Amino acid sequence: MRYMLMINNDEAAMAAMPIEKAQQMSAAYGAYTEALKQSGAWLAGERLRPTQATTSVRIAGGKTNVIDGPYADTKEQLAGFYMIEAADIDTAIEWAARCPAASTGTVELRPIWEMADYMPQK
Repeated sequence: MRYMLMINNDEAAMAAMPIEKAQQMSAAYGAYTEALKQSGAWLAGERLRPTQATTSVRIAGGKTNVIDGPYADTKEQLAGFYMIEAADIDTAIEWAARCPAASTGTVELRPIWEMADYMPQK
C-alpha cells in the first residue's frame, strides 16, 4: 500500500535555526531518504518552498478565487513530503517515526486512496 508522509514544521523556527543545526538536519534528511531508497520503500519526495510562495485556488459561485499564501493560518506549515510503499500501517508508522521531522514537527501519515478502490470496475 502507498502512504503519504506529510512533513509539517514551524517555518519561522526553521528559518531561525543556526546554520550548523540546519546542516545537521539536511544530512539527517539525506540519510533518511537514502535509507528509504535502499529499502525499496521510496516512491517520491520533495521539499516545498515556504508558504509565502503558496497560491491557493478556490471556485465559489463559478468564479475562480486566487489567494496568495496558504488557505489557513497554522502553527506548523507543510514543508515537504515523501510517498512510500509499505506492507502495512505499522511499517509506514516506523518510517514516519524515523523521519527527521518527527523530532522537530509533525509527520502526518495518510494512506493513498488507490483509484481502483473507489472507481467502478468496467
